[in-house]
Amino acid sequence: MRIGIINGPNLNEIGLREPEIYGHQTFEDAMNLWKASFPKVHLSLFQSNHEGALIDHIQEAKHKCDAFVINAAAYTHTSVAIADALRSCSIPIIEVHLSNIFAREPYRHHSFISPIAEACIVGMGMKGYEMAIRYLLDRS
Repeated sequence: MRIGIINGPNLNEIGLREPEIYGHQTFEDAMNLWKASFPKVHLSLFQSNHEGALIDHIQEAKHKCDAFVINAAAYTHTSVAIADALRSCSIPIIEVHLSNIFAREPYRHHSFISPIAEACIVGMGMKGYEMAIRYLLDRS
């Protein structure tokens, strides 16, 4: 199985930025653990702070991946364009957020991605990505 992990703006700062919310683990550390835990799964990680780059990646990777795990970060709450790009995919999409977006500022309570996603995992930190991978493996 080929799973594309897609991260939006500022997630390149995880491990450094607001560790009281997001923890200390970096995505590089997490990817190493996930690759060791799921050796038969091809995991790819793409992160961008730019909306257009995320859309371009979704359009290209949807033909190369069996599923997406996406944390669009702040674009979750603002980007109809990313939602439209995901809507064009015929693969499972799992939405993940490190923090519980419903326990944060009211503007974070709405997601343009949730209606498209097969499942949403919020507030579980990096464990949410692992849960998404396990879910996708169990459903295949």
